[in-house]
Amino acid sequence: MYVYTAYNLCIHSEIPLPELMVAEGSPDVILRLGALDSISEETLAQGNYISGDLPGIGRFLFRAGQEVIIEPAPGVNQDKLHVSLSGSVMAVVLQQRGLLVLHASSVVINNQVVAFMGASGWGKSTLAKAFHTKGYDIVTDDVMAIETDAGSAIVLPAFPQVKLLPDAAASLGHSSGSLPPLFPNAAKLSYKFTQGFQTTPLPLQRIYVLAKGSRHEITKLSPQEAFAEVVRHTRATSLLTAPDFAKSHLQQCANLVRDVSFCRFTRQPSLADLPQLVKLVEDDLAQVTYQNSESGDSEWALSAISVRGL
Repeated sequence: MYVYTAYNLCIHSEIPLPELMVAEGSPDVILRLGALDSISEETLAQGNYISGDLPGIGRFLFRAGQEVIIEPAPGVNQDKLHVSLSGSVMAVVLQQRGLLVLHASSVVINNQVVAFMGASGWGKSTLAKAFHTKGYDIVTDDVMAIETDAGSAIVLPAFPQVKLLPDAAASLGHSSGSLPPLFPNAAKLSYKFTQGFQTTPLPLQRIYVLAKGSRHEITKLSPQEAFAEVVRHTRATSLLTAPDFAKSHLQQCANLVRDVSFCRFTRQPSLADLPQLVKLVEDDLAQVTYQNSESGDSEWALSAISVRGL
């Protein structure tokens, strides 16, 4: 077994996952190879089991956030399998373990986590890497796991890798060919780093919901708008359809909106403006810090969102 750490978990895997950090310890999660030709209805009816299929990559059986049995597709490229295991598969594991998992990349600013949330191709990773280039630590890329039931939102660190499109990598100082593709013919490149990764959980301060527009602008979201965006950008919801999950998921979303501030971050599509975008976020957060110090109160009050009766 290979032994790694990610998301504050010790992961034992029969498949090497080189993007993860090597670790020691008893397993929280075990990834095993196995045949999944005959998953019984009785097994799936137990509630702790979920089956999933990623076409061309493999079939998966998830058990209670503690074990995943993996049947790779014939001839699947191992690097492509690694990307799925550390991304889509891990998102399901984290959801089964009771965490809220969002499409978001995040960095550390003033000992708190600031996240950029949006769908694939919206610039989450590029923004996180731009902050990293300026000296900020990265916490997550694309898969952000959050504990929401402790009176504050806590982000669990992922692993030190960022996925970048070639033009974004070039704009951030990486020469052509200096970064390998995630897997053969992949659209994105793999940027692995050893410095500037946050290794311990930290509280989440603000989430910027990414959007495209004719100018750079940051505007506050109402609690209702924020709630809708969190639901929209939750990962792995297509597999996790049990009624109990639906209710707990909505409660997690409500808790997050209660504890964290949300803004819409509208940007012109220009990689040359990345330094300006970093400065815009820095100034926005500095204003929040000043306002909070002046008032002594939290930045905004949340009108109640209830999921009782769902």
